Amino acid sequence: MKQTCRLIQLVSLGLVLFNLVGCNSEPDLKTSVPTVTSSSDAPTVAVTHPTREDLSRGVTLTAEFRPYQEVEIHAKVAGYVQQINVDVGDHVKTGDVLAVLEIPELEEDLQKAEAAVLTAGQEVKSAEATFEETDQVLNRLQAAGKEAPGLIAQQDLDTAAARDRANEANLQAAKQRVAEAQANADRLRTLLSYSKITAPFDGVVTKRYADTGALIQAGTASTTQSMPLICLAELKRLRLDFPVPESAVADIQVGNSVEVSVVSLGQTFSAKVSRFAQKVDSSTRTMLTEADVDNADFRFTPGMYATVRLTLADKKDALAIPIQCVSSGDHPTVFVLNNDHKVEERPVTIGLETSSMAEILSGLSDKDLIVMGSRSSIQLGETALAKEMDGRKL
Repeated sequence: MKQTCRLIQLVSLGLVLFNLVGCNSEPDLKTSVPTVTSSSDAPTVAVTHPTREDLSRGVTLTAEFRPYQEVEIHAKVAGYVQQINVDVGDHVKTGDVLAVLEIPELEEDLQKAEAAVLTAGQEVKSAEATFEETDQVLNRLQAAGKEAPGLIAQQDLDTAAARDRANEANLQAAKQRVAEAQANADRLRTLLSYSKITAPFDGVVTKRYADTGALIQAGTASTTQSMPLICLAELKRLRLDFPVPESAVADIQVGNSVEVSVVSLGQTFSAKVSRFAQKVDSSTRTMLTEADVDNADFRFTPGMYATVRLTLADKKDALAIPIQCVSSGDHPTVFVLNNDHKVEERPVTIGLETSSMAEILSGLSDKDLIVMGSRSSIQLGETALAKEMDGRKL
């Protein structure tokens, strides 16, 4: 009996122990998400602080230098080239005589016109003398008629008055002929002055089309195709032309900064947008934009190519983070490692964006730790260790 009772007690004790072990091994549904119990189990994430940056957004374009002014100079009157004083590469000043034309017919016409002025002047003198004579006769007759009424016949008075008016009209006509003759002479004199072809501005002769003895047609003649004498270009100041794509047209303003690089000369300098066409070319979908470039030392030559970096927008001392830290879409967010070392998602407002950085207008401070890298490997709410990196070097 004693052995049987002891056996029953041992079996009962075993059942109790088995039940206790079974209860402790049941899964706990409340702890199905794993938690980090030590720092050695927490993942390490790369983080960076927002920094203060001078941001700028722009576009790189190909540009070409061309003269600030360039004109093919024609003669205003037809004639033979008597002398040409310049050649390709010569520098000239405003008013310098470039060429002289020989125009014999015009010189003869001017001599005739000047003679006509003299003849008309003599006619005026004769008409004045005749008018004075008849005017005096009329005045005397009228005075005598007043002193002795009936002494002078009315017909004689009328005849004298008519003759006086006719001579006055002749005098006015003679003066008119003098004015016409003088105007014709002045016109021919002006045309003859055009035989000296002068430079309209300071520049460099880039082409020469005529030599001594060549017949030059008047550039104002619509029925003939006139040949220019020379091509003159202003090179002390150049236009730098570059086509701005349609996507950037809205941001173009006079005064936009331009960084110019001339690879052939190994030179880089700054300029500003001077003007733009305000019209998009339908064939290229670009807008012509220009920057004025000082070229007093003639280091740049028209036709040279350059690369320009056109600044469309800039912001000084902006709070910025690497652009890859910001989610895409209409409502951008960033992952932040908070004070409890847990990853949280925070909405932000984005300002100016560059190829590598994004301006933060709201949502972050310069003390926040921004999580970098792929979001797929990070879970919101998990505890993580921070490895701080310089986001500007990524």
